[in-house]
Amino acid sequence: MGSQGSSLEALNRWVDDVARLTEPASVVWCDGSDAEYARLVETMLASGDLLPLNEKTNPRSYLHRSHPSDVARVEHLTFVCTPEEEDAGPNNHWMAPADAHAKIDALFEGAMRGRTMYVIPYCMGPIDSPISRCGVEITDSPYVVANMRIMTRMGAPALARIEREGRFVKGLHSTGELDPERRFIMHFPEELSIKSYGSGYGGNALLGKKCHALRIASHQARKEGWLAEHMLIVGIENPKGEKHYIAAAFPSACGKTNLAMLIPTEGYRNAGWKVWTVGDDICWMTPGADGRLWAINPEAGYFGVAPGTGANTNPAALETLGHDAIFTNTAITADGRPWWEGLGEGEPVMDWQGRPYNAANGPAAHPNSRFTVSAKQCPSWAPESEDATGVPISAIVFGGRRPSLVPLVFEAKDWAHGVLVGASMGSETTAAATGAVGVLRRDSMAMKPFCGYNFADYFAHWLSFDKPGAKLPRIFHVNWFRKDADGRFMWPGYGENLRVLDWMIERVEGKAAGKSTPIGTVPARGELNTAGLDVSPATVDELLHVDVEGWIEELNAIGTYLDGFGARMPERLKAERARVSEALEAAQERRGERVA
Repeated sequence: MGSQGSSLEALNRWVDDVARLTEPASVVWCDGSDAEYARLVETMLASGDLLPLNEKTNPRSYLHRSHPSDVARVEHLTFVCTPEEEDAGPNNHWMAPADAHAKIDALFEGAMRGRTMYVIPYCMGPIDSPISRCGVEITDSPYVVANMRIMTRMGAPALARIEREGRFVKGLHSTGELDPERRFIMHFPEELSIKSYGSGYGGNALLGKKCHALRIASHQARKEGWLAEHMLIVGIENPKGEKHYIAAAFPSACGKTNLAMLIPTEGYRNAGWKVWTVGDDICWMTPGADGRLWAINPEAGYFGVAPGTGANTNPAALETLGHDAIFTNTAITADGRPWWEGLGEGEPVMDWQGRPYNAANGPAAHPNSRFTVSAKQCPSWAPESEDATGVPISAIVFGGRRPSLVPLVFEAKDWAHGVLVGASMGSETTAAATGAVGVLRRDSMAMKPFCGYNFADYFAHWLSFDKPGAKLPRIFHVNWFRKDADGRFMWPGYGENLRVLDWMIERVEGKAAGKSTPIGTVPARGELNTAGLDVSPATVDELLHVDVEGWIEELNAIGTYLDGFGARMPERLKAERARVSEALEAAQERRGERVA
């Protein structure tokens, strides 16, 4: 920790400019060392920014409480600032770059008086990977520095790479007064820069995460011919020791972290199957010399949602959190352990705001309370997460929460059809999310809040990968959430989802014939391994059934949704939707003839 500066003139000049604007008491260049982290923790314990947890049960772990008005991402205050509004698209809030800079720089003026300004060089991805990209975040929050150290490759090696390459994403952050009326997150894709003011919450303040790794990186990826996606990466190893890597995109509350850290059930474990976690949230994919897509997880840690994480849902996550973790807005027990709803053990005595726990005040832990922890602590952490070349992707999986209509699993006919499947994915709202139940919210590729440019151009970019010589991943869609007439889940989910991934791998390897339907290929009877499962053959048939009339309506709704992105919507995607519609109508006619 020091004020050494950099050998890169452009970086020094920017740091000096920011210091002049924000007027900090001191400037510290972060080196990412253990000693620096220890000093930061001491500083925050002294100020009350961190509270120590039980050293026996949770060694070197701490609780942070954020301001009650600052507990989540603020999409309505998040802007993509491109010269032309059309380039940001209807999927983003837009502000002209000059106006945005003027608005937020006025807030930054003198904002760091009396505070330390930290300069954090970081690398998203393995430090020597050509797929990785670097950035520098300037912040006045020691909490942000501590979390960036866990979430990125931060410090001296990153600075060395930045100095070698001469390019980096510039991120400027201040917690400001934590006033919701003075809070903005501005992205300037053309300038590769981010400015965030007025929030200390992770998604708004850890600028390497959604801001850089998705909004700015998606713009970079489009220009440079790769993909920056809101996807987990999981490795499935079969009994022969062969590994297939799967990238998967799910909207929130659809079991993404549980799938990333999936633990094989006893039958699969005994047969020799293993699951490896490469990433739980973000995936950068680029075409390799062999025509396949190769992926890295740009993050080094997990910034996960605590509520709902328990021994029955995600035992691997619990094991990961046993030491060296930072918890944000959880409750605590009488003996100083972190607690949240769904943990399944212990009792809260203090809620997330530090008040004595009283059920009348609502949940003990904030519903969006978090943990930050190094990925290497996960029992299923994949050592190849550090490989500079990344891992080759065999399959891309899209998913959503649909109580009816959408089968347990189906495979897209080809790449263009797969892009349509990803573009139209969505979830139906549950009672917990909003007053209106059963409203379908589409969240294309789970990227709606995170794509840094026009969604229509984004779909065109996806389609552009389908070129001669490309050996693209197979694309699948899953739905773990089908319900029967009594409202009960028909599929057990969690560890049993490996059975579905097993079928996908059989498809990739050409070992499963599948059954063709108008919407794609579903498992043929007997192909889905249900041995030892309490799921009847009739239930499996229902889980894989394609309701032609329901799907004709769905395709009409998808057409309306895609048209909402305007004239830039690729004709090829519209044609693909029309093709599926025609296949469904033909199936309807054939059935009508049979009945007649």
